[in-house]
Amino acid sequence: MENKTFEELLTELEEVIKKLEDKDLELEEAVKNYTLGLELSKKCNEILTNNEQIVIQKMTDAGLEDFKTE
Repeated sequence: MENKTFEELLTELEEVIKKLEDKDLELEEAVKNYTLGLELSKKCNEILTNNEQIVIQKMTDAGLEDFKTE
């Protein structure tokens, strides 16, 4: 999971969500997919946060605007 792009992780997360929406999914498989979904979601969020910080820093360095995250 470490070397995957954001887009690859997001696609995998979407696949996990589709599996979880299956009403015939057994409990063990649902828990396994839920756990994987949480991990994928966390990794996607980390990538977005890291890239947001890079963009903010570059804009600040360029003197365009002083950005602060909420």
